[in-house]
Amino acid sequence: MSDATRLLGLALEELGAACAVLDADLAIVDATPSADAMTSGALVRGVSIVKALCGDSPQRPIAEALAAGRSASGAIVRPDVDGAMRTLEVRASPIVRDGRRAGWLVMFDRPDEYGAEADAPVLFHGMWTRDPGMKRIFHVIERAARRDVGVLVRGPTGSGKELVARAIHELSPRHAGPFRAINCAALPPTLLESELFGHLRGAFTGAHKDSPGIFRAAHHGTLFLDEVAEMPLDLQAKLLRVLETRTVIPIGGTEAEEIDVRIVAATHQSLRKAVEARRFREDLMYRLRIVPIFLPPLVARRGDLELLTDRLIEQLNAEGGRRITEVSRAAREAMAGYTWPGNIRELKNALQYAYVIGDGPILLDVELPPEVSGMAFDPDMPAVNTQPATAAGADESPEARRIRLALAHADGNRERAAQILGMSRVTLWRRMKALGLDDGAAE
Repeated sequence: MSDATRLLGLALEELGAACAVLDADLAIVDATPSADAMTSGALVRGVSIVKALCGDSPQRPIAEALAAGRSASGAIVRPDVDGAMRTLEVRASPIVRDGRRAGWLVMFDRPDEYGAEADAPVLFHGMWTRDPGMKRIFHVIERAARRDVGVLVRGPTGSGKELVARAIHELSPRHAGPFRAINCAALPPTLLESELFGHLRGAFTGAHKDSPGIFRAAHHGTLFLDEVAEMPLDLQAKLLRVLETRTVIPIGGTEAEEIDVRIVAATHQSLRKAVEARRFREDLMYRLRIVPIFLPPLVARRGDLELLTDRLIEQLNAEGGRRITEVSRAAREAMAGYTWPGNIRELKNALQYAYVIGDGPILLDVELPPEVSGMAFDPDMPAVNTQPATAAGADESPEARRIRLALAHADGNRERAAQILGMSRVTLWRRMKALGLDDGAAE
C-alpha cells in the first residue's frame, strides 16, 4: 500500500466515515477500519466489491447500477461475525476526473443497529442487549473508536468495562496492534509502577532481568487501565508525564523511550469526586476523560436480564454436562426481583451455581444462589438448600434431592412442587413412589 493511499484512508477515518475506495473496475483498493469491522472483514483488497458484499447471492441490489457507472444505494442483508443476519446500507458514488470515471467511493451504514427495531436484540463485540440506552452507547463507542483520543469508561463492577475497551480497540485504526490491560487496584504501588513503566536489571531487589513494562508492550496499540482511580498520586504524576511526552523511562533507567499508545481507562467511581477529595489529579482526569462512556447497571437495562440469561445458558450448555432447556417461572421471578449488585458477572456466576447444584433440563428457583432465590434470609426458617442432609437422604440420587428441595420450597404442597419441577402431579407421585419418597402423608 502506498503512503498516499494510507494517508487517504486515515483522512477518511478522521471524518468518521465507514467507506471503501474502488478502482474503475470495482476492485477494492482500500477501506477504513470501521468499514472492515462493519462488513466483518469481507472487504479483501483486490476483490470485486460485488463479490465481497454479495458473494454468490442472486440478489445484487447495486451491481447493475455500478456496472452502468451510475451512483447507487441499496440495502444488503448479510451475516455478521456472530452469524446473525443484519442489514447493511450501501451507497456508491463514482470518482470522476477529466470526464472519466477513475474509481468509486462506497459508504456503509447499519440502520437497524440502533434504529427502528428498538427492541431487537443486538450483539456488539461480545455484548448482548435489547436496551435502547445500551444501543446508543454502542453508537458512541463506534464514534469514539475512530479518533485517537482518551476514553474513560465508568460503570459498576461486572458491567463489561473491559469489553467496551476491547471494542474500541477492535474498531480503531490501531486494531492490528496489541491490546493490553492492567488492573490498577490489583497491585501494590511499587509493583504497579514496574508493571506500567518497566524496569532495568538490578533496579531493585528481585529485578533479575530487564522488563519492558506494559506501556512498551502496547506500542502501536491500546492500553486499558482498569480501576484507574485507585492509582496512587505519585504514580498519577508519572502517568501524566508519559501521556504528555509520549515517552517512558523504566525504573532504574535514565533514557526516555518513545511510545505510541492509546489509553482507555475505566473506573467504578466518579473521577470528579475523587478530584474534589484530592485523591486524583485534575489535570490527569482531563487527559483521560476526553470521551466519557457511562455503562448502566444490569437492573437499569430494559429487557436485558432475560436476554442475557438465555444467552449465558446457551454458552453453559455448550460446555457439556447438564443441559438446560427451560427456566421455570419461579426462577425468572426470583431473578427479576434481585438487584444484581455484581451485574453481568454475578448473573453468570449465579447460573454456573445452578448448573453445579441442580440437575435436569429445567432451571428451578431453588437451584439459584440463596441471595437470589431469597431462601437464606429468614432467620426463623433455615434456607432449604443449606439444611443438613438427613441420614436417610445422605446417599440419595440427584432426582430425589431435587424433589425434596421442591417439596420443601412448596411447604409440602405436591401440586406446587410439581409445578416447580415442570411435571404433572401424577408424574411427581409416581416418581416419589419409585424413589421411596412417598411416606403416605396426605396431600
